[in-house]
Amino acid sequence: MLLSPTGRRILRDRPRISSKTLSMTYLRSLPPNTVGRVYVEWLDLEGVSPDTRDTVKYIDDEECAYVMQRYRECHDFFHAITGLPIFVEGEVALKAFEFANTLLPMTGLSMFAYTRLKPAERQRFFQIYLPWALTNGLKSKEVINVYWEEQLGRDVGELRAELGIEKPIDLRDIRKRERERKKAEKEANERSRDSLGIN
Repeated sequence: MLLSPTGRRILRDRPRISSKTLSMTYLRSLPPNTVGRVYVEWLDLEGVSPDTRDTVKYIDDEECAYVMQRYRECHDFFHAITGLPIFVEGEVALKAFEFANTLLPMTGLSMFAYTRLKPAERQRFFQIYLPWALTNGLKSKEVINVYWEEQLGRDVGELRAELGIEKPIDLRDIRKRERERKKAEKEANERSRDSLGIN
């Protein structure tokens, strides 16, 4: 952050992200596809708020503690601009992106949550989301140096392009199609069993 003019400003100003510092009403009033509107719509969709992030503890250095707090509070902005949801599959993909982008050890350790994924989810992670995360995390500008509070009215696609982040394939859409496919297969099997008189 010290190598970035914006990062230095963030360290100097020490802004905080919460429902007290960001008006949700204001964000909902912004035009579609602006950073602030995409962010608040993502919060609403996931049923979370900026106040769900715990306060950093056990870090004695005041500046390091602030950096970690800022990282935690910006995490939902990372979700919003990538479109990744908060269930485990989306979180693991985002942690992989964050690790490649920030090199924070805890984000790398968090990636081991992939062991909790079901076989199909794990396959998607290694075939789609890990390659996306590594490619985009390494090539994009450091997301910790984005002064999110100053980007709220900006077009989200424009910000993604400036940062060098390509939005990944919609994970919710993939999972929805997978559920529909399984449901159709189950119904077809039941019809087949009924036609053969198998109970």
